[in-house]
Amino acid sequence: MPPSTRRIIMTSIPKLGLVAAMFMTCSSSLVQAAALVQVSLWDKGASMEMPTGLIYAAPGLDATKATMGIKVSPGAVKAGKVTFKVKNDSKDTIHEMIVMFLADPKKPLPYIDAENRVDEDKAGDKGEVSELDPGKSGSLTVDLKAGKYLLICNVPGHYGAGMWAEFTVNP
Repeated sequence: MPPSTRRIIMTSIPKLGLVAAMFMTCSSSLVQAAALVQVSLWDKGASMEMPTGLIYAAPGLDATKATMGIKVSPGAVKAGKVTFKVKNDSKDTIHEMIVMFLADPKKPLPYIDAENRVDEDKAGDKGEVSELDPGKSGSLTVDLKAGKYLLICNVPGHYGAGMWAEFTVNP
């Protein structure tokens, strides 16, 4: 091999190594980035009568009667780190968002009738954005495995009034 060719190869190898190192660094940071999910907590106003019996997986559920709810976009992400950006879009009501794993998506979450709320300890609470005043925002980043989840507001009466949304984490 002529010396000029050896010189080109020898000077090119470190550059290729630098390019490879930059590519690996950039791609690993992309893999580690959390999926972003926008969440809106909404209601039709404190003056609206709060319906009951709109609990997830309840027989005969008619979600059209809900006067409050949760909008989530996108409704599905890949397993791994997920960041929920949550905004309370209510004008006059405090809301929260809790991520619950659904061990059996056909069954309702464990409910404490006397307190008019979900039993968070038994339900599989994965994290929450606690009570947000009207117009306020918060965020939560959590590592989620594949499966079905439910995003709920567990302020007394809100979950039973239909304030929940299904959420899927794909493998």
